[in-house]
Amino acid sequence: RDQGHHPAAEYPASDRLPKQPLVVDPAAQSRQLGKPGGEVVTLVAKARDIRYISTYSYTRVVGYDAKLALQPDIVEKFENDGDRVYTFTLRDGHRWSDGHPFTAEDFRYWWEDVALNKELSPSGPPEFMLVDGQLPRFEVLDPLHVRFTWDKPNPRFLPELASPRDPFVYRPAHYLKRFHARYTPKAELDPLVKQQKVKGWAALHNRLDAMFEQTNPDLPTLQPWRVTNTAPAARFVFVRNPYYHRVDTSGQQLPYLDKVNMDVAASGLLAAKANAGEADLLFRGLNMEDIPILREGERAKGYRTHLWPTARGSELALYPNLTVTDPVWRTLNRDLRYRRALSLAIDRRTLNNALLFGLGTEGNDTVVEKSPLYRPEYRTLYAGYDPEEASRLLDEIGLTRRNGAGIRLLPDGRELEIVVETDGESSILTDGLTLVSEFWREVGVKLFVKPQDRTVLRNRAYSGAAVMVAAQGLDLAMPTAEMSPDELAPVHQDTYAWPKWGQYVETKGKEGEPCDLPEARALIDLNARWMATADADEQARIWGEMLKNRAENQWVIGTVSGALQPVVAKTRLRNVPDKAIYSWKPTALIGVYRMDEFYWGPNPKEAAR
Repeated sequence: RDQGHHPAAEYPASDRLPKQPLVVDPAAQSRQLGKPGGEVVTLVAKARDIRYISTYSYTRVVGYDAKLALQPDIVEKFENDGDRVYTFTLRDGHRWSDGHPFTAEDFRYWWEDVALNKELSPSGPPEFMLVDGQLPRFEVLDPLHVRFTWDKPNPRFLPELASPRDPFVYRPAHYLKRFHARYTPKAELDPLVKQQKVKGWAALHNRLDAMFEQTNPDLPTLQPWRVTNTAPAARFVFVRNPYYHRVDTSGQQLPYLDKVNMDVAASGLLAAKANAGEADLLFRGLNMEDIPILREGERAKGYRTHLWPTARGSELALYPNLTVTDPVWRTLNRDLRYRRALSLAIDRRTLNNALLFGLGTEGNDTVVEKSPLYRPEYRTLYAGYDPEEASRLLDEIGLTRRNGAGIRLLPDGRELEIVVETDGESSILTDGLTLVSEFWREVGVKLFVKPQDRTVLRNRAYSGAAVMVAAQGLDLAMPTAEMSPDELAPVHQDTYAWPKWGQYVETKGKEGEPCDLPEARALIDLNARWMATADADEQARIWGEMLKNRAENQWVIGTVSGALQPVVAKTRLRNVPDKAIYSWKPTALIGVYRMDEFYWGPNPKEAAR
């Protein structure tokens, strides 16, 4: 297969760009105008992880800028009427990576022929496209204009388009129609189905329609780089898309880098390989405990280890399962005094020093200071260290009987031994729990850590078998009011505090159980109110009420936040921020920092001559 020599590259950039390209101004972001050329090497722990290229390179219909404001990207502009009517204007002359025009037909094909096709999408369109179970009306106004219309507001629509995992609400229709039963006769499809050894045309289409997985090099893309080879491979090569729609202020087409190479390496070796200079850019798969080995190789191998603060509600959070099956534990977990006692018994200062070199922020699992919705009391409420008050609360609940070792006894005579289940993948979690068990023992509570495979852990939590889970805290810890607050409400099965309430909402009452705690019900109602309004001030007020409710009720017991994410980059690789917030949502790891603007500069020493 060709390694990126593309006949289109012979044409001048002006012929390959839309009439109105997206013009980026590096200087406005305190960056340099780059020089085109060269390639970077990054590492992945398994071949599947190449799919994160769309997170890193972050090319969206609508995406966040570095200030977390939503901006048009692939489209020239978007109009939003009351969060109900969204009209997109495409860029005239925009082309797919194979040179074929990108038009309204590509949105229509995704909506009508993929999302609404029962064989290709058995569970229907993505959940964020539904409002109260209703689908939008979709219209092609002309080749450059499409419109989605809902009867009620759908405030999640744009933030979802900007998410780290691109929902790809468009498809290269000209390419995929060849594998679709509506457009291609059975006689032509059958040999292709046979050749790919799949069950039928739908399986064939789904396999080749790998917008996220990056497993089909023939699939045209709008991203800055396109994949050129398939697994099995030790190196995956992504070459520049000659029709990419962004240019810098001097008229140079982005991306600056010609190639991104992703080398597969065992996950345990990523830090060692970075230390040996084998990665030009690496962040995913590195964590705080790798900093010493990364620092060691810097001078000899010509790279820097940038330390970016992570935006996560808490590095170690404890989730008492309010929907646990065991009736004794269920009663305890649902008693606010018990949750508060466990929080007050934790010496977060010691945890901070032990886990985060004393650089972290102590307190509840809540949004970080960089979020406009942050209030100090969300972090500090009932999150100080007060073992005496913790003991008093546990006595007040009636947990006064103890055994010879000083451990409290449950009402049915069992020891108050909390089995905390965890996926055991991060040393912050395992080391942190060892310390928490010492703090809790002082108030007569025993903690037993049970590490297990993540899938097993999830199933145990979802089924009500797990009493308490330890995991990371809030994922979306740097929200703006226009981002959905649903992570704070019991509406998803995958929140360890209340899986069965989440199941009940997700399955519309078929599974799980209805939320029967008034304070938690309030969160479901607030989330529904957020979903129903298009008023930004109202959305901010709702966020505030939900964050206050979270702090007061201690649904999740947070400890410390603010781990540092090592971001390794060769010193000659320019425009990599020295310090930036690192998160999955909303920054898409490094996505909002625009990897298509990274470039190779001269050696700092040569530059100084």
